[in-house]
Amino acid sequence: MPGEGRTFRRKTSRFWDIWPLPPKVEGKRDVLYVDGIYLGRKACVLICCDDEYVLGWYLCRYEHSGAYTALLSRIAEPKVVVSDGGTGFKKAVKKSWPHTQIQRCIFHVFCQVKRYTTSKPNTAAGIELYALAKDLLHIEKPSEKEKWVTRFVEWMAKYNRFLSQMTYDENGNGRPTHERLIKAQRSIMKLLKEGTMFTYLDQKLKNEIERIPATNNRIEGGVNAQLRTMLRNHRGLSVERRIKAVFWWCYMHSPKPLSSSEIRYPVKNSAASFIMWYFSARNSLSSVYS
Repeated sequence: MPGEGRTFRRKTSRFWDIWPLPPKVEGKRDVLYVDGIYLGRKACVLICCDDEYVLGWYLCRYEHSGAYTALLSRIAEPKVVVSDGGTGFKKAVKKSWPHTQIQRCIFHVFCQVKRYTTSKPNTAAGIELYALAKDLLHIEKPSEKEKWVTRFVEWMAKYNRFLSQMTYDENGNGRPTHERLIKAQRSIMKLLKEGTMFTYLDQKLKNEIERIPATNNRIEGGVNAQLRTMLRNHRGLSVERRIKAVFWWCYMHSPKPLSSSEIRYPVKNSAASFIMWYFSARNSLSSVYS
């Protein structure tokens, strides 16, 4: 209807002056999901959620251990965290959640291999490695995991000489001929060495947790996809307002957000005034969100 856009903007204008802060979560969860969404060249919002709510968000220029530590430090340590393995994430988990097991998103492992081999490899080694990566998506039992690892080791032995081939330029400088395949191989070897690729099959954890997810689909589809849709429907926002829109979406999907009628916004648009408002509205964040 005509005028509805202006009415909506008038009703929501006061909320652009507020930076919603994440809660301090003291109630422990079995499984959490962590990922980041980029809103610009130097604007990334890291997000942590469980199966129902968004539990934390943090703005940074890019993914690094300090930013992840700031995000995780306000949330109680879970038994398992699922992530796509962003830069610095493992270091932050070791510092903030030393007893938490990491599950690397299997779909992202597949995508990483696919990025190196492409979906239509032109070598036998590439075709077989791509097939191995696709099979990762269907592993549901420890016995299937062992068979897959055996196949991968056999693949490395079979194509060891092929992957050792070198190409030399006119100056005599050499580089691996099949460099992209070597990178794909090393990415899998690293995850196997770290023990983060098949955490969801760990029998000890399965005895404690009803279901351990192998992918980050909960946050990719349930949070990031919703945020991208929202931003696409409101194209033209400045970077600052895009960030605030993401913050507000996360806040309204946190465990116990205030209703719009309860929110008393600060007179001055400053971090200090907002923090005073926030703590007056929530006398004890830890007690409310535990």
